Amino acid sequence: MFHLKTPKGLSKTELYKFLEEQAQALITGELDFIANSANLCSLLWHCLPDINWVGVYRLKPEGLVLGPFQGKPARTRIPLGQGVCGTVAKENRSILVADVEKFPGHIVCDPASRSELVVPLRVCEELVIGVLDLDSPVENRFDLVDQEAMETLASILTRRVSSLLKGDL
Repeated sequence: MFHLKTPKGLSKTELYKFLEEQAQALITGELDFIANSANLCSLLWHCLPDINWVGVYRLKPEGLVLGPFQGKPARTRIPLGQGVCGTVAKENRSILVADVEKFPGHIVCDPASRSELVVPLRVCEELVIGVLDLDSPVENRFDLVDQEAMETLASILTRRVSSLLKGDL
């Protein structure tokens, strides 16, 4: 069993380094993407302050489909190009939204959410297989440090899938 104890008094950079180490430990030895996604979402949910939703949407031919998450029930399907998640999946780039009410076409799942950070989940460096989505009830909750850390964690999550596709395992 994995025992999580987040050290107190860490800077944001130190917290993200800790989370990277924990994510590596959780994922090492497990090949299943859903299991690894579930553990990463739980890790972020329990360790990050001011988060009211964190989850993975998986890219399918018909659009994004809800995967593992922590928080209130969410929209099950999101068409490509719609909302923050659909835009990230379509454009293959991270989007940091300081105020969700100012994002054109924002899809409201939890009305308490005020800011959002979504990063693409990529395999073999370019192929988008989904997105990692974080919501906060605090406006301007996320910054570039958060974005870079989530991109790193997304890479840790998809590294196993990339290795499988390349035949490295």
